Amino acid sequence: MLSNLIKDINRRQWIAEAAYFKAEARNFAPGKALDDWREAEMAYANMLISLYVEVLAEDGPITLVGLQQLAQLLEVEKTDDLLSEDELIRAIQQAAKHRPCFRAENDRLCEEQHCQWVKECRRLVSVWCR
Repeated sequence: MLSNLIKDINRRQWIAEAAYFKAEARNFAPGKALDDWREAEMAYANMLISLYVEVLAEDGPITLVGLQQLAQLLEVEKTDDLLSEDELIRAIQQAAKHRPCFRAENDRLCEEQHCQWVKECRRLVSVWCR
């Protein structure tokens, strides 16, 4: 499902182009190329996660296969060793430079402000608190 939506996106090309536009926006000032690249990598990861979450909202529940595909696209290592949805989402969060907290703490709401999994986390916390 997700792989069909992004099959034409070449990860490295996308990141390189995004980093170029970041450098262009700051008039190619020297010494920031690595920062531009890292920011572009994060933007790419967040774009993929957002696509997955949007598809999830339309197509139904989280699937292990879908999460494994997303993790592979984000170049998470050893995705076949991660056998639960929780582990996969935490690995995906870590790849996107977010605190890997999905379903980790059931006694409070997540404090992450820009994590794409926040709605799912809040839904789970509300279930736990019943």
